[in-house]
Amino acid sequence: MSSRQSAGWREWCGLALLALPTMLLGLDVTALYLVTPSLAVDLDPSATETLWIMDAYGFFIAGFLIAMGTLGDRLGRRRLLMIGVAAFAAVSVSAAFAPTALWLIVARALLGVAGATLMPSTLSLIGTMFTDARQRALAIGVWATMFALGMAAGPVVGGILVASLWWGAVFLVAVPVALLVLAGAPALLPEHRTRAGRLDPLSVALSLAALLPIVYAIKHGAAYGVDAQAVGAVVVGGGAAVAFVRRQLRIPEPLLDMKLFTTRGFATALSVLLIGLVGFGGVMLLVTQYLQLVVGHSPITAGLWMGPPALAMLIGAIGAPLMAARISPGRVMAAVLSLSLAGYALLTLAGTDSQLTVVAGFALVYLGLGVIAALGTDIVVGAAPADRSGSAAALSETVQELGIAAGVALLGSLTTAIYRSSIDTPAGLPAPLAEIYSDSLAGASSVADRIPTGALEHARTVFTGGLNTASLAAGLVVGAAALACFLMLRHLRPLGEADREAASITSAPRNDR
Repeated sequence: MSSRQSAGWREWCGLALLALPTMLLGLDVTALYLVTPSLAVDLDPSATETLWIMDAYGFFIAGFLIAMGTLGDRLGRRRLLMIGVAAFAAVSVSAAFAPTALWLIVARALLGVAGATLMPSTLSLIGTMFTDARQRALAIGVWATMFALGMAAGPVVGGILVASLWWGAVFLVAVPVALLVLAGAPALLPEHRTRAGRLDPLSVALSLAALLPIVYAIKHGAAYGVDAQAVGAVVVGGGAAVAFVRRQLRIPEPLLDMKLFTTRGFATALSVLLIGLVGFGGVMLLVTQYLQLVVGHSPITAGLWMGPPALAMLIGAIGAPLMAARISPGRVMAAVLSLSLAGYALLTLAGTDSQLTVVAGFALVYLGLGVIAALGTDIVVGAAPADRSGSAAALSETVQELGIAAGVALLGSLTTAIYRSSIDTPAGLPAPLAEIYSDSLAGASSVADRIPTGALEHARTVFTGGLNTASLAAGLVVGAAALACFLMLRHLRPLGEADREAASITSAPRNDR
């Protein structure tokens, strides 16, 4: 009999329970995009405070993921999940009733720290519950889809709650989710603690000193361009990263086992996740802006138009593990990423009146994302020893967070640069209006009633040209990821093949004489 047991009803019910905090994390990423105007009326934040309200959550999630993943290996993954979800709910209530902008910034930062406990905990628990390779890949596909669906639903849920209640209500969604998880976890989720000993405080400090400045540099560069502040943050983060790696190679109980990177599948899958998310993150930002600022949809309607792409991701995330049961996961990833290049091509050809083309193109992009999120994450988690699965899961999430942030920064900055260099400011426009108009399409839209007829349409055309160029750049990057999958991961055997071989060996009749 194989040592890999098929999951039963308890494990699948446990997966449904884990889907709740996973979707909540995705929801929190995008829900504030719609409630910011209402929030600004009550709290009157400055431009810098508004930026930190939006970014503090993802900033601290990325910084604390590795430390929290390793903590789960030592403390217990179910225990850390329950602590994290309780903290997330408590801080969410505090954020919902924040009296000042500074209060909300601190609450968003603490939500990021709490969120960093949830992401690796849910993923490593899936690895514990689903030991059959095919079932584990399918479960990870569901997990990845729930996070993406949460992101897609954020603007819609936020719009409904703001219209019905007030901006703070968007944070209160965490409370019922936390109650359900706390009630169901002891019965449906196994406790799994695989490593003894305590965390190395210096390693934790070095990981934070490496990740937080780098994430800050990416976000600062996206908002203000590459300046001395961004370069300084990269230098500080890079120096801390070198010190972190050197320490991990020396100490007996590292925070992150650097030997994992010597496994070709592990290192390549991480690289593909990073590259793929760079393309996806930037294009997602530009498509949502296109639907709202070029086509003219409200955030809620734009969110609904994101439904077909979300369905495509669901198909990719669930269908890829089923295909990989018979075909090498590397070949599946290479083939679907190659198909997603057609999506980038459609975005490259889109015009200002090409809503269906943009949505169809983004659906193909989302299809590719679903496949690499499911199979790439499964390769990373599956390559790690059982006692390192928490830190491996955290590393996978860290890479994806960095990929999205870098995509937004790089492709967003490219589109902005194209807009500013190509825009023709109407003659005779007062200097303050001209500056706003020539800065971005959002700025041009905000002064639409004070600029000449046709000027806004010109701005939309210029922005769409930037979307075309950014999509071309993203397509080239994703094409490189598809090639890496084919060259470096095609040796991987179909999911579950090793289990079937083990089962056939152990069940074969013995010929004892």
